[in-house]
Amino acid sequence: MQPPARPKRNPTPSLLTSLLTDHLDPGYAAAAVERSAHHVRNPRVPPVLWLITGAVAVGVVFGVAMSQLASDAAEIDRASADASAAVRAAQEREAELDVTRDELAAQVSTERDRALQSDAAGSELLDRLDAVESAAGIDSVTGPGLSVVVTEPAAGGASDRSVRTGSGATVLDRDIAAVVNSLWASGAEAVSVDGNRVGPNVTIRQAGGAMLLDNRPITSPYDIDAIGPPQRIQVQFAVSDAYLRMSTVAQLYGVGFSVRPATDLEFGPAVARESFEAKEVAPR
Repeated sequence: MQPPARPKRNPTPSLLTSLLTDHLDPGYAAAAVERSAHHVRNPRVPPVLWLITGAVAVGVVFGVAMSQLASDAAEIDRASADASAAVRAAQEREAELDVTRDELAAQVSTERDRALQSDAAGSELLDRLDAVESAAGIDSVTGPGLSVVVTEPAAGGASDRSVRTGSGATVLDRDIAAVVNSLWASGAEAVSVDGNRVGPNVTIRQAGGAMLLDNRPITSPYDIDAIGPPQRIQVQFAVSDAYLRMSTVAQLYGVGFSVRPATDLEFGPAVARESFEAKEVAPR
């Protein structure tokens, strides 16, 4: 009689044995057998059809997006055209109003002179009014003077060093302002820039690449004219800081700068502005 088998001290579990011996789940094995036996049914919808459907869907999405972009671009162009037309209409209306204002101002001046020249008191008052109008720049003035022309350098010959600002402009607003202020200091009675009379509170500014005189665009060449004693203005302007500044700018950056006497200059009135005065009020 054989002795009974001794139990193993570390029996191997059946689950671990199956994991070591059976590398695939029975379901995978059955599927492989079915596939090898050609028992698997073909899908109802071929993959090519799914691919075509997806491509059509993507095309529709892109088509709708492009159509929307085209519509938005058309609306932007239409809005831009409307805005440009409105600006041009406003500019034309402003020009018409300027002409009407000048005509009415001339009529008022004529009637005022006729009314005040009848006696000595009226003539004295008229002289005082003329002096005030001349100081405010709201009267028309003619006479000899000095003409200063500042020109941007030619685009073809401009180099990197000819650009003094990021906007690409070489002539700066402070250059024009320096020339205007120097002409006043040299004895000018009236000054205009590109045909625009410079009156009190008029500003010369630069917005990007545009030069603005009293919020009106001016372009190169900048014609700066001054009415007054030509010899006196020319002599004092030639020794001014503005003349030295512009001569240096012309040599360094290729800016055009010329000064010549003018025999017959005519300026219209400047835009009249409302002036405000302030005074200290005693505490209550």
